[in-house]
Amino acid sequence: METMALLEKETVENLLPQKFPFVMVDSMLSYTETSLVSGLKIQSENIFVANNSFLEAGLIEHMAQSVALHTGYQFFLKNEIAPTGYIGSIKEIEIKKLPELNDTIQSEVTILQEFAGITLVDIVTTLNNEEIARGQMKTVLAK
Repeated sequence: METMALLEKETVENLLPQKFPFVMVDSMLSYTETSLVSGLKIQSENIFVANNSFLEAGLIEHMAQSVALHTGYQFFLKNEIAPTGYIGSIKEIEIKKLPELNDTIQSEVTILQEFAGITLVDIVTTLNNEEIARGQMKTVLAK
């Protein structure tokens, strides 16, 4: 079953601080105050594609940008400009499988804690409903 994107590529790109060719999220499939599901279709021009596979660094960047999209959309809903955010830490990343060219991955971000501009999230990335990566990240908003 294909899920319709809540936000399409152009709108998503406007909510992220990253710009082409470094954008690793092209859709937002769902959003709540404490969660988000993002998507990315792996295309040949992606800088993290090698030998028809999406590299580990690309998966981690996709996960981090999914968190940034949640923050960017929160600020968008309040008609405010999102501050720049930084990855404070990456914890317990497990990559089980690398997606390939033309695959579409989804990442579900779950906010575990949020306080004073610091957010702790759990992220699970899937391909065709199979978990291919997971981990935790802490992000920090610039003051």
